[in-house]
Formats: sequence, structure tokens, C-alpha cells
Amino acid sequence: MKTYFTYIFICFVTLSFAQDKDKEKQQQLTLEKANGYVYQANALIEADNFISAEKEYRKAISELPSNVAGAYNLGNSYYEKGNYEEALYRHTEAAKSAISKTEKHIAYHNIGNVLMKEALCKEAVEAYKNALRSDPTDDETRYNLAIAKECAAQQKQEKDKEEEKKDEDKENEDKKEDKKEDKKKEDPKDEGDQDKKDGEDEKDEDGKPKDEKDQGKGDKKDDKKQEGQPKPQPGQLSPQQIKNLLEAMNNQEQKVQEKMNAEKQKGAKVKTEKDW
Repeated sequence: MKTYFTYIFICFVTLSFAQDKDKEKQQQLTLEKANGYVYQANALIEADNFISAEKEYRKAISELPSNVAGAYNLGNSYYEKGNYEEALYRHTEAAKSAISKTEKHIAYHNIGNVLMKEALCKEAVEAYKNALRSDPTDDETRYNLAIAKECAAQQKQEKDKEEEKKDEDKENEDKKEDKKEDKKKEDPKDEGDQDKKDGEDEKDEDGKPKDEKDQGKGDKKDDKKQEGQPKPQPGQLSPQQIKNLLEAMNNQEQKVQEKMNAEKQKGAKVKTEKDW
């Protein structure tokens, strides 16, 4: 009985070992195929054929999603073309799939570079820190981290100023509203009375403008002055005109009379005391 079970166990181990070998061999073939696509894509990039290279990189990733080289190199290609959104996505994939510290370091370093291009300085600081955790000796990453920190500090300062200005504007607006409310509480009728007064200044009870009303009053006064005088009929003289004309005639007649008297006195003989 022991011999039988031992035989079965040996057959099972042998079968499992064979399956592992086949699986390992398949993985190796898949890796080689994926790397082949990456190699072809790299050659196309060198030939400045980005469109064809992008297709080959995608084939490599499709063949082996955990292929770091495919995602990393495709991310670099997008970065060179200025497509930072896609570049960030591909480098993030590479960072997740990376196993070795070297792969993680390179992926996070490039993530930091992409974030700096997008002016996301605070996020870039964290990416460079992750890169240095995998390789603390990289001076280039350390230098980029210092630049990112300075940028993040400046952005924070600008943001704080904007928030402070918004708070000041809101505070000033609140003060204005409070003053209005206080004024209404002190004399709530002032505003209504002032509006009423302004309305009265502009219009009278009939809805006519004040200027027009005043003009009407002036006309009525002039009419009253002339009420006691008879209005001249067409073709006739008014009493005032007749009076003026009579005065002129009297003056003229008086002048004529004075002239005649003067001539009489001139022609008259002067009496002497003795007649010679």
C-alpha cells in the first residue's frame, strides 16, 4: 500500500513540474514577443515615425500588460510630442508594473517631470520623493526635487494671497451691507421720505414735470395782468394806443402854439416913453 501511494505522489510531482515548465516557457515566449514589439517601436522612433512606433508599443503592452519597457518608452514618446496627459498615464502604468528599484526610480522620476510640465508642483514633489526612495543617490532627481519644492511654495503663496483678497472683498461687502442695515434701523422713514421728495421734485400731482408746472404758473400770472385791459379787436387800436396817440397830438399842438406866440412877440412894436 505504501508503495502505491508513493508512486502516485511521484507522478503528481512530475506532472506539476512539467506544467510549471510549460507555463514558464510560455511566459518567456510572451516576454520575448513583447520585447520584440518594443524593439521595433524603438527603431521606428529613431526613424521619426511616431505613429507606427505608437502601434508597436501598444502591441507590446497588449501582449504583456506588465511589460515596463513598453509603457515606459511609450510614455517617453508622448512626452517628447507634448502629450503630457498620455505620458503621465503610461509612466504611471510603468511605475505600477515595475518590480526592481531601478525601474521604479526611472518611472517616478519621469512622472515628476511630466507633472512639472503641467505646473503641478506639489504633486511633482511627491513623485520625485518616490523616485529617491528607490535610488537616493540620483543627483538629477534630487535637483529636480529642489526645483519642485520651490515651485510648490510659490504656488502656495500665490494661492494664499488670492484667498486673502477674496476674504477682504467679502468682509468689505459685509461691512457695506451692515451700514445700510444700521441706517435703515436708525431712521427707516428717511429712505422712503427721500424717494417721495425726489418724486415730488420731479412731478406734480397731475404727473407733470415741475418745470412744466412752473412755466404754466408764469403764463397764468401774465394772463392775470392783462385781464383788466380790453383786448383789441382786429383792425382797431387798443385804449393804451389811443391814449399814447392823444398825448403825442397834444404835445405837437403845444409846440405849434408856442412857436406862433414866439413869432407874434417878435413882430410887435416896442412902445417908447416918448413918441418922436
